[in-house]
Amino acid sequence: MTAPQGPLPPLVEPGPELTAEEIARYSRHLIIPEVGTVGQRRLANARVLVMGAGGLGSPTLLYLAAAGIGTLGIVDFDVVDRSNLQRQVIHSTADVGRRKTASAAESIAALNPLVRTRVHDLALTADNAVELFSGYDLILDGTDNFATRYLVNDAAALAGKPYVWGSIFRFTGQVSVFYDDAPGGRGRNYRDLYPDPPPPGLVPSCAEGGVLGILCATIGSLMGTEAIKLICGIGEPLLGRLLVYDALAMTQRTVRFGRDPERAAITALADDYEAFCGVARPAVEPADEVTAEQLRAALDSPSPPVLIDVREPVEWEIVRLPGARLVPKGAVTSGSGLGEIPHDADVVLYCKTGVRSAEALLALRAAGLQRVRHLRGGIVAWAEQVDPAMPIY
Repeated sequence: MTAPQGPLPPLVEPGPELTAEEIARYSRHLIIPEVGTVGQRRLANARVLVMGAGGLGSPTLLYLAAAGIGTLGIVDFDVVDRSNLQRQVIHSTADVGRRKTASAAESIAALNPLVRTRVHDLALTADNAVELFSGYDLILDGTDNFATRYLVNDAAALAGKPYVWGSIFRFTGQVSVFYDDAPGGRGRNYRDLYPDPPPPGLVPSCAEGGVLGILCATIGSLMGTEAIKLICGIGEPLLGRLLVYDALAMTQRTVRFGRDPERAAITALADDYEAFCGVARPAVEPADEVTAEQLRAALDSPSPPVLIDVREPVEWEIVRLPGARLVPKGAVTSGSGLGEIPHDADVVLYCKTGVRSAEALLALRAAGLQRVRHLRGGIVAWAEQVDPAMPIY
């Protein structure tokens, strides 16, 4: 294993001399020799862009604001949902329905009015990423899908910017630093660690697999720590290292990785990152779908269809449609659950939002079952259109 390579040069030049208010606010930083007044002036002069005001963005934004980062940019186009509040601590109950960027900016201002916020209510795309990143010194990426992760990586490389990356799932988290233009031959990017995305459906999202809310604080704090180290030029950053944290075992380990010798230089953004990652809604025909209203009518008819729930058992325990049978999607696509699905009756599959049920439908079609359809929009659509009292997770 190679020896630690030490700090990188400071990412940001020091700003103006600190005011009396700043000295009082940041005094605990100022008495740390590695930070001091010069380091705090670097933080005050820094422009940091945080991708997403969600699970990882929330604690990271709060701690970077408290630390005195001069300008915090926030990229998000979502609104606050009640299910976010279990982990997205920058938002409160009163913010449900508001744009996450507005809620986050308000919380930052209440915490530290010395911090400037820039709100970017947009979806990151190949058309806007490089230009957006060029206006910042450092990017922090806590997004939860592979298409955006590869886009962030490539855009950061083209803009010549380092970025801190974090990922969470259930009880585990990962953190690393990527900087394609790092001096001294230390350049690494996300494609060196993950040359190819995983097969579609192999890695569930947090919405499908869940996440321990407090894990976001741990990983978000680690991301914020790496950001401060890069800005001030202190310590050894996680460049060329992947930190893996396991909350259940309360362990962490660090894995070193080098530049992939087969990786081509990044010279342009891909045309379609979702296509690169295999992200596409299963191609089912309109005749293979049933709406919530149509399903309700069918269930009330003299010959109701058989309902098959293709979610996981833990989701089944939360809420289900009356009379349904549980056959998880994995059992459908592997073939092990085919015996539990009638071959001579009308069948309607459903999941949470309709994606997994569509995938299961295609698998059943391939297995020769023809009298199968799926519920478009899943039980979320059922709750919205048929049963507003149904809890949604």
